[in-house]
Amino acid sequence: MGVVNVTPDSFSDGGRYLDVDDAIAHGLEMVADGADIIDIGGESTRPGAARVATEQELARVVPVIEALASNGVRVSIDTMNADTARAAIAAGAAILNDVSGGLADDRMAGVVASSGLPFIVSHWRGHSDTMTSRAQYTDAATDVAAEVRARVEALIAQGVASEQIIVDPGLGFSKNADHNWRILAKLEELLALGHPVLVGASRKRFLGALLPDDAPMEARDLPTAVVSVLAAGAGAWGVRVHDVASTRLALDTLSAWQAGNDV
Repeated sequence: MGVVNVTPDSFSDGGRYLDVDDAIAHGLEMVADGADIIDIGGESTRPGAARVATEQELARVVPVIEALASNGVRVSIDTMNADTARAAIAAGAAILNDVSGGLADDRMAGVVASSGLPFIVSHWRGHSDTMTSRAQYTDAATDVAAEVRARVEALIAQGVASEQIIVDPGLGFSKNADHNWRILAKLEELLALGHPVLVGASRKRFLGALLPDDAPMEARDLPTAVVSVLAAGAGAWGVRVHDVASTRLALDTLSAWQAGNDV
């Protein structure tokens, strides 16, 4: 899954794709680099980010979704807003990705249920302006899996089909570096829920901590590719990344390694 942030304040690319034409071109480039899905977001969820008005979010994402979908690209909409999700579906989005797991907008479950589309349910404890203070766990892997299970059960009770659900541990959301590493090391706890698992570690702060303080954001793409291939090897359904080319090569290398068993 390649990430296209149509925002002025993303932590990962600093507004590089705010222009609609630039966002479309970047999405097509990612597909050429090997992305299976392009995830379009019009609201930053970096720590401390302010919410975006629905009208502004729609203006950012709908033209990009329409253009990519018309080119045969499988598009995911990254939004916490039910109205944006509804408009994105009309524009051609094939997957709904909500970092709040439907908690930020209580209408989201209804939109998801009526659409029948896959729904990515992330672990979430609160909006960006409060999430740092919420990073308290007994055991991050076990606690996150339990909270995701409860969220999935609530969505199913609201009419979302179990087969629609993909789960995401929400790395970096109300989690510090140790929490993120614990969740990744024990990914089987999330896999045990019985739903496909998406891992989105790309360029996040805990990977930056492995690098020199003055390293550019792009330097995080190598550890991202390593985490992505380890997640895939552990059984993840998908990985969400900013640099598709490096992760695609890493995943192809894993596939070649695994194919050696059949030679």
